[in-house]
Amino acid sequence: MATNPTPTVVLVHGAFADASSWTGVIAELQNHGIPVVAPPNPLRGLASDAAYIASVAAQIDGPVVLVGHSYGGALISVAGTTENVVGLVYVAAYATEEGESLGELQGRFPLSPLVSNLKEATYPVEGAEPAVEVTIKAEAFPDIFAADVPAPVTKVLAVAQRPLAAAAFTETASAAAWKTKPSWALVAAADQAINPEVQRFGAKRAGAAIVELEGASHAVAVSRPKEVADLIREAVRATS
Repeated sequence: MATNPTPTVVLVHGAFADASSWTGVIAELQNHGIPVVAPPNPLRGLASDAAYIASVAAQIDGPVVLVGHSYGGALISVAGTTENVVGLVYVAAYATEEGESLGELQGRFPLSPLVSNLKEATYPVEGAEPAVEVTIKAEAFPDIFAADVPAPVTKVLAVAQRPLAAAAFTETASAAAWKTKPSWALVAAADQAINPEVQRFGAKRAGAAIVELEGASHAVAVSRPKEVADLIREAVRATS
């Protein structure tokens, strides 16, 4: 079967967002003739979400570059062990080690304002007690998630949040694909959701090629799509 020599970019959104958060990045990549897929991230748990992303990647003909924003970074660290994945790009993301949870990685550094501004709710689980999920309090959302995004847009993003299962913070990663695959990382220097120190630490540990954007919020893919796409294009070029 013929495969496309240009890797397909798979964009994995994080918590409190959906695949539409990649809209500007998708347009940039498509304008450069790069094939893109932006699947929905279930946001129900590290192992199950990573398995879903791995299955998306495995069903693509040819090489794949996995791109993870935020919590999506932890997923690509696990899903990246899939055979046809040739590179990993972390965007304002967690780059987890095997056996490490998000809580552990985050706990090494001062907590971001996100932690004290989460709102809990429950969701039904078949055959079990309801589970807890979290979103960002709507009034805190603009400052924490998207301080450099126009106010009318943040109002929409705040009400369109996808909740994350609280269990995702304590589940440990089963793999660290960055040990065997080349990686790139974009650090959002003004991030109030994931402490930029957490981003830098994970990226350095992964041996990633690092780009840092001054003044960039957690929603850097929304506010600075060109710079995000430029880094992804660099990964695509290097792995083609």
